[in-house]
Amino acid sequence: MTRARKTTVSEQFDLFLPYIADLPLRDQREMMERPFFSLAKSKRVKPIDYTSPDGKVHVHVSASPEYGMATIWDADILIYCASVLADMARRGLNDVPRKLHLMPYDLLRAIGRPTTGRAYELLGQSLDRLVATTIKTNLRAENRREATFSWLDGWTQLVDEKTERSRGMTIELSNWFWEGVMMKGGVLSIDRAYFDITGGRERWLYRVARKHAGGAGEGGFAITMPVLFEKSGAEGQYRRFKFEMLKLAEKDDLPGYALSVETAKDGEPMIRMKRVDGKGGAEGALPAAPKGEGEECEEPPVAVLGPSRSLECPPQDSQQPHPKDAAARRETANTSHAHAEMSARATSTVKGSGAMAPGLPSTENVSPGKHTEVVDVRKLIRSTVAGLSDNATRGFMTDETIERLRRECPGWDLYALHAEFERWVRADQDRTPADWQRAFIGWVKRHHAKHSHQLRG
Repeated sequence: MTRARKTTVSEQFDLFLPYIADLPLRDQREMMERPFFSLAKSKRVKPIDYTSPDGKVHVHVSASPEYGMATIWDADILIYCASVLADMARRGLNDVPRKLHLMPYDLLRAIGRPTTGRAYELLGQSLDRLVATTIKTNLRAENRREATFSWLDGWTQLVDEKTERSRGMTIELSNWFWEGVMMKGGVLSIDRAYFDITGGRERWLYRVARKHAGGAGEGGFAITMPVLFEKSGAEGQYRRFKFEMLKLAEKDDLPGYALSVETAKDGEPMIRMKRVDGKGGAEGALPAAPKGEGEECEEPPVAVLGPSRSLECPPQDSQQPHPKDAAARRETANTSHAHAEMSARATSTVKGSGAMAPGLPSTENVSPGKHTEVVDVRKLIRSTVAGLSDNATRGFMTDETIERLRRECPGWDLYALHAEFERWVRADQDRTPADWQRAFIGWVKRHHAKHSHQLRG
């Protein structure tokens, strides 16, 4: 474990990044989905051991007896770091570093903390816990069986060699966290009012709501209490957890989200979460994400569809965790179907009469003996459709897809299934779908129909 150390620096002002309190805030998506942090302010040494309902994904978090487990308040530092990395990517920095040089004053202001001497002392303790906490998980491990890491590989306090005054600090992020932030769709924008939430379980519930209900539309997102309990990693009994969650839903003061209680088919309560812009100090609309976060169009127009119809970047919807709203996805699907129909007509024409497809050079007036290039129309269209798919909804699940599959195929770890689906598609180029979301939904439904008996009761 790398402990904090003091290093003298002289006239190295260029090391520090001038980020201030109004930096657009981003949270790492996977940290919002799994139980990675203690929800209590008291020292926790009991490990978190979580396994997804289908048994394919596990998360084990162990704490140092000396420092205790990293808390959800310590995660504010990681949110700030994720925001810095995302902003670097937005500004087009080629090599986004894992080691950040920061001013503690900027960090504390950005996460809504005071800048007193006590606040700096607590910041150091938080950094120690982030270094000392060990996570072991097969989430996003792919070719590796599992990954073991700490949130931070180390941190260093920088001190002026002449005055002995603090000149900032360096924070070295773990490779697992850095990769999670930098991957497509790896972060979500959050309300600044999040940092005003005082309770650990309220903070965790906000992140769950942002992750699942932030782009779920007017109907919001509902989750049953037992599933919520497992995802929290909270200490204590289920009955106590359920009582506290019901109280939070009754109070309904989560910024940006309305909470209500419903009853599931098994009689257990479930909490429905709906996005309400401006509620409780939340922003009127969550800010649009920078390029590279999976929340906006990443490529300029690349094709012309018909004589006057161009493929354009889909419109932004700042409340969605991804940029492709329903209208854009329907447009992509219609585009793909149009190309598929054109491919079928072209192939039929070539086979039936020997003529080329519409829009391609005709062979009728070619003189004998001259070389004529033969175009594989099906291959061309397949390549075009693949390009359109890649620029649309490949590489992530939209909130609509997640909500539908959790409703129609409950019990599965959708992120693990999505990774399997991606590998299945890559294994054969002819499997490239025209509509990735629709193809994934159909794939999961077939998987559910075949393997639902394997789910635990």
